[in-house]
Amino acid sequence: MKSFTYALTGLALALSAPLALSQTPAAAPVSAPAFSPAPAPPASVSALDAPPLQSRMDARLMYELLLGEFTFQEGEPATGAAFMLDAAQRTGDEALYQRATDMAIRSRSGPAALQAARAWRQAKPDSIEAARYELQVLIVLNRLPETEEPVRALVKRLPVTDKEAFLVALPALYQRAPDRAEATRTVEAALRPTLEDAALAPAAWTTVGRMRLATGDKVGALQAARLGQMSQLQAEWPALLALQLLASAQVADAEPLLLRYLESGQPKPEVRIGYARALIDLARPTEAMAQMDLLTAQQPDYPEGWLIKGALLADERQDAKAEQTLRHYLQLVETDTGPTRLDRQSGADQARLMLARIAERHQRYDEAEQLLAAITSPDQAMAVQLRRANLLARQGRMAEARQAIRSVPELQPDDTRTKLLAEAQLLRDHGMATEAYQLLTEALKTDPDDEALLYDAAMAAESAERLSDMEQLLRRLIELNPRSANAYNALGYSLADRGERLPEAKQLIEKAVQLAPDDHYIQDSLGWVEFRLGNMPQAKALLEGAYNQRPDAEIAAHLGEVLWLMGEREAARTAWRNGLRLDPDNDTLNQTLKRLKVGSP
Repeated sequence: MKSFTYALTGLALALSAPLALSQTPAAAPVSAPAFSPAPAPPASVSALDAPPLQSRMDARLMYELLLGEFTFQEGEPATGAAFMLDAAQRTGDEALYQRATDMAIRSRSGPAALQAARAWRQAKPDSIEAARYELQVLIVLNRLPETEEPVRALVKRLPVTDKEAFLVALPALYQRAPDRAEATRTVEAALRPTLEDAALAPAAWTTVGRMRLATGDKVGALQAARLGQMSQLQAEWPALLALQLLASAQVADAEPLLLRYLESGQPKPEVRIGYARALIDLARPTEAMAQMDLLTAQQPDYPEGWLIKGALLADERQDAKAEQTLRHYLQLVETDTGPTRLDRQSGADQARLMLARIAERHQRYDEAEQLLAAITSPDQAMAVQLRRANLLARQGRMAEARQAIRSVPELQPDDTRTKLLAEAQLLRDHGMATEAYQLLTEALKTDPDDEALLYDAAMAAESAERLSDMEQLLRRLIELNPRSANAYNALGYSLADRGERLPEAKQLIEKAVQLAPDDHYIQDSLGWVEFRLGNMPQAKALLEGAYNQRPDAEIAAHLGEVLWLMGEREAARTAWRNGLRLDPDNDTLNQTLKRLKVGSP
């Protein structure tokens, strides 16, 4: 927004000329959340038409302004704000009202800030900035019912180009309100006239829906999304609310709204990409790919569609198509001369990381290194070095691989632990489980209750066939965190896989299911323990469900074995072929094929 800060730059300057008005932005309120939902409109007409402050300057006013600024700078913001408000009321100058309100906010005096904002609105009833400040202060003071009037005033007075952005920013503005239900009621009341406005109804209903969702009212949020879409089918806001309901709140009935929007007119590509990501999270990669096929066909110059399509292809091990798609994405980004080029740097780095992994899978190590070297963003330093370490380890250069991880700069507080866990995982992945276990147990001496260290140490212990140590570590983790689904699952699966204490194994896995009912790996474990108990139909149903939820090579190994022993040999071979396509190096899958003497499925 455009605002004025009064700066006392020296007594000589103040006395030799009219008070200098600096055009630098005013300091952001300390005790209130930042409020900039849209580009600020110009100052109100009354403020622009008012005579310049210099023409109304007299000795008393100059003294008050100087004294107000001086006391504010000397650590008495409340006194400074009072002087400034008095000056504003005597002159009617809007910039002085804003400065007085800012001072009161900085003094952390809510009542004084509200007094200044309301005096400002009373003097300048058409001022957009005055209404913004009053709204912000009222929310911070938790006087939510009183915010209805300034919200309604802002919707009425904002320029047409800013109204929609203001509406969709309201949920963020109210997110710190202690009583979300009261905040929702207040905003709904304030927006009642706007909900009948054909142009603004989609954004208004979306705001209502998001606020309802914040209170846990999924039904009400879905109703708002429907009403918003009914008011204007091609509006993106209700579709985005439907996407939020589908992806974050698991409201399946929101999906038809999303599809209706995507099938109408010219949908925004960001919405289709968001839908594809939601489908990936919902373990529906085939449908996600179909959405990206549509996007890249309809808008071939939109880079992000190619990036996500390439990632899906790489995940399915369709490496040749993935490489072609990701390189096309990089070409689009590199030829982009617009303002979005820098914003897409992160995507370009992700594409290079994926291409490096594909090159590594095909033992094109020099190419993989060249791709990693092209990634220079500090934010990607950890990911690059972890990939480089794996590349070195695959070439038998383990000492260099470990050093690559240890050399990563530690930019975040948790980076030390992240590097330790990554090094241990590298050792496990390359057949050095004992070394991984030693590394992690040494770290546990310093931090014996670290849950991530305990879990990874347990997994390393299992790989090193230190089964007693594994169980001890997992039981310690369960003692520390009785809601650790992974700990219950790991212990139960380990027992089931060895065919030991099967009733106890099932009990542990069922506890994990209670804690994480949608986790496909835990469902796989439950299917495996049913298989070990001889309950073949239940095992088959559980494993098929887990694989359909998340295609995975290890789940495919388990499903194939159950089908094989049930006499469904061709179905078993299909499951194993799918697993090998996903991960031809998967140890569980390859050991299963070897043990059952299947050969090539």
